[in-house]
Amino acid sequence: MVVLATKCYVDGDAQKRSLDSLESMVRDDVGELDVETDVGVRDDGFPTVTLEGPDETAARNLLRERWGEITPHFEPDETYVGTLLSWDDDGLVLDAGTEIRVSADELDLGPGSPEQLRTRFGLVQHIPLTFVYGDTPQLASETQDQLYEWTRGTGRVNVNSATRAEVRATVNRAGHAQDIVTVERLGLLEQSIVCRENTDPPGLLASIGEYVPAELLCVVP
Repeated sequence: MVVLATKCYVDGDAQKRSLDSLESMVRDDVGELDVETDVGVRDDGFPTVTLEGPDETAARNLLRERWGEITPHFEPDETYVGTLLSWDDDGLVLDAGTEIRVSADELDLGPGSPEQLRTRFGLVQHIPLTFVYGDTPQLASETQDQLYEWTRGTGRVNVNSATRAEVRATVNRAGHAQDIVTVERLGLLEQSIVCRENTDPPGLLASIGEYVPAELLCVVP
């Protein structure tokens, strides 16, 4: 079994739609392998994928690479994925099966408080982030590079609490399909709407906000 490093924190019909979407993505990930899959969700919201078949080891490795894995064991200087749980003046707290605090000094994202950095880089709650484990956990360089790249692009609106299909439908419903390049999947329920050149991210956020009960944050280049 693999515990995926992404959260399913919605209930009822929304949870069913989310897990249906995850099952489809898992089948796409391992579809060429000889393995059967069964998707569930733990009490703490992390999805599980039970694998059975001749290629289950290869499938497990593919899912670890694609999603990251929640593990009870951490090795110093190794990278892991956690989801953004909370933030305060002292840093960010990630949920990696256990709480991992990345102090403000270890974020290395430029000037500003953790709250200001969260807003600047569009870090909606539950977004998956990669960290380096140790006595003082650090935000991993691959995550730092990704976030800085966002600020050099054409602008984004990051969303939580919705699948990629739901976000696409929301953009279409608001009449902005022509204003975006794509919707990138960040996690199971965290998406990034990539704006076209000359599309105003705050304006897009204001327009779609009424259609989606979620947290939305802009990344303005």
